[in-house]
Amino acid sequence: MAETGQNGKSRRRGVAAEGFLLAVFALLGLVFFRLQVLRSSTFELRSQENRLRAITVPAPRGTIYDRHGRIIAENVPGYSISLLPGSSDTLRATLDRLAPYVHLSEAERDALLAKYARFPTQPLVVRDDASFAEVSAIEERRPEFPRAVVEMRPRRHYPAAQAIAHLVGYVGEISGAELERPEYLGYDPGRIVGKDGIERQYEATLGGVPGVRFVEVNALGSIVGDFGPRPAIEVRPGTDLTLGLDLALQQYVDSTFPEGMRGGVVALDPSSGDVLVLYSHPTFDPNAFIGGIDVGLWRSLRDDPALPLLNRVSTASYPPGSIFKLVVAAAGMADGKLSISSYMPTTCGGGLAYGNRFFRCWKPGGHGLLPLARAIQESCNVYFYQAGMRVGLDGLLAAATRYGFHDPTGIDLPYETSGVFPPSREWFDERYGTRGWTQSVVLNLSIGQGENQQSLLRMAQFYSALATGGSPIVPHIVRSEGLASRRATWGLDLTEARRRQLVAALTAVVNEPGGTAYAYRSTRWRIAGKTGTSQNPQGLPHSWFVGFAPPENPEIVIAAIVEFGHPDNQVSLAVPYGIGILERYLDSLYPEVPFPRGVSDAYTP
Repeated sequence: MAETGQNGKSRRRGVAAEGFLLAVFALLGLVFFRLQVLRSSTFELRSQENRLRAITVPAPRGTIYDRHGRIIAENVPGYSISLLPGSSDTLRATLDRLAPYVHLSEAERDALLAKYARFPTQPLVVRDDASFAEVSAIEERRPEFPRAVVEMRPRRHYPAAQAIAHLVGYVGEISGAELERPEYLGYDPGRIVGKDGIERQYEATLGGVPGVRFVEVNALGSIVGDFGPRPAIEVRPGTDLTLGLDLALQQYVDSTFPEGMRGGVVALDPSSGDVLVLYSHPTFDPNAFIGGIDVGLWRSLRDDPALPLLNRVSTASYPPGSIFKLVVAAAGMADGKLSISSYMPTTCGGGLAYGNRFFRCWKPGGHGLLPLARAIQESCNVYFYQAGMRVGLDGLLAAATRYGFHDPTGIDLPYETSGVFPPSREWFDERYGTRGWTQSVVLNLSIGQGENQQSLLRMAQFYSALATGGSPIVPHIVRSEGLASRRATWGLDLTEARRRQLVAALTAVVNEPGGTAYAYRSTRWRIAGKTGTSQNPQGLPHSWFVGFAPPENPEIVIAAIVEFGHPDNQVSLAVPYGIGILERYLDSLYPEVPFPRGVSDAYTP
């Protein structure tokens, strides 16, 4: 009985053991089934991720053309050198070995490691614009640099270099701050983006969409080769752009800018708003920024007192001086307070006494008694002091608002500045105190001085409206029907007869004796324009010229300024320079016709 009981216990234990083993094997079978069948794709992907590295393939940026199909910005073959992710120590050692061959300073290596610390899962771009010699040195020593990826990439190139710098801008590697902005959502570190000008404004159009290819690595992270079976993500190149710019005229403007001076020029098609020229001087070479600008060069550009990085056309403003007199004339004629034949009560004898001050005219001997048309032609300050008083402070403030002098023009460029002009009497009270100013502010505002600063773009837009009589255009860089159809919300509110009278007076400025630009008149073309000298607290007066041609049916309007460009008793530098630009453009439009129809005839209202 005892033996039988013992056998029963053994059998029960055996059965239990068998059951336990069956359960274990069943569990193992389920686990293996889950791993090998249900989750096979997950682990296959993880395995591939361990042996594959994604390499971003940059998209070629769109080519930029001028109105005649000339290339402004293009892509040329270039090389980049990147390092695959790894430990910081490994990357540091690799960078130290690379340094002699790609000319990496200690500071540059530290900066690269700091960038890698922010984006440790991304390949580290060491050189985005490597030379053929640098690439050859790496390839000759491939076993020393198993983590290095050398690729041919499209590199931006600007054939016209400094002539188009402020208009086209430049490109560079996206910064950490930019990666946080909504417009760069989906961008990865290391991507090349537009930093200024058209390159920045139209980044979404020009930039395209990068692709991805994969390389196979071993357990040490060294590259084995390209991975074929897994498909790459195709690149989507950027879209090309055509600008309204005339590149030949732009290069002429660059080559003839007064030597050693500063300033800018903008030229518009007054019918469409196309920007024909946008030039700022001094300038810089945007090609120097490709692949990362040299630190020393960047500091020299940044710290240069001449401000070569400043776009003096759209992001700077100046006292407009006498070119603002046409704003006063237009406002007075629109309100019925002035006519083209209006005389002022005080004759110009070289100045005007007002209160306890004497406001001078630019001509010490005076201009005598003259009507509005001659006052424009000869730019008489004394006349416009009185014209401004007749329009009145409130009338001038209203006109500045009506003509948009507080606002940017809306050009398709980043960072455009707004004009500065007092919006109301309260503005003077807040700035100077209730009793800190008098009605004499009108005298300064009337000749483009005082609390009045405007950009070249704004003045060119106003004169475009005056030249055509149509709804004021909105200047634009890219050529398109949509942009050409845009119009400003303000208007001159002048009858056609009065507008034509002002155009006749501007034509006399250049073509009739006594006109302030008569000495520089063209022997080939009739040109309408206005000279200006604006007082400058930093030194010599600035020289302005705003003009258009032909007067009857204008095809170009320009605004030009030369800073410190009008010393006493010397040539006002912007005047011959601006007239020369107009001549050059008209010559290009009519190369075979000595005097195009209507251009050589006297213009009469």
